[in-house]
Amino acid sequence: MTALGPRLRALRQARGTTLTQLSADTGISVSTLSRLESGQREPALKHLLPLAEAHRVPLDELVGAQTGDPRIHPRPFTRHGQTWIPLTRQLGGMQAYKQILPAPKTPRTGRPKQGSHEGYEWLYVLSGRLLLALGDHDLVLTAGEAAEFDTRVPHGIANAGDQPVEWLALYGPQGERMHVRARPKST
Repeated sequence: MTALGPRLRALRQARGTTLTQLSADTGISVSTLSRLESGQREPALKHLLPLAEAHRVPLDELVGAQTGDPRIHPRPFTRHGQTWIPLTRQLGGMQAYKQILPAPKTPRTGRPKQGSHEGYEWLYVLSGRLLLALGDHDLVLTAGEAAEFDTRVPHGIANAGDQPVEWLALYGPQGERMHVRARPKST
């Protein structure tokens, strides 16, 4: 816990936030925040939880808990027949997942069901064939191909092959784009 004060100060300064702004975000007084950052006060759980949320880091990262094992152990879950493996742990902001959609048991007919919502998505196909129904367009993406789109456009996905399809997906809040396009230098 001795390194907590400098870590708190570094996190706040990296975000460009003042003690006053952090106080407004967390409900912790400026004087308490100052004493926590300088190491003059021991933090209580009532301080650590709002600070972790304000800095968008997991609690164990905030307090510097070290397990000695750097490997992560994401907990996969299944939704709508596909497996989601979370690759990010922070709350809010950009979220990253590896997604796996098994091969269809019977040949697919028709377009996948489409939905829309606030946000922005980027995806990169690792293996297999992914059908992306985006508005009135159907695109089949294969390994090494990427797509990015505003999720307010009706969209749906399906496995377009006879093998599982795996892809990485980044989901951002409305208007937050990944900007992964590389532009060639003019010659």
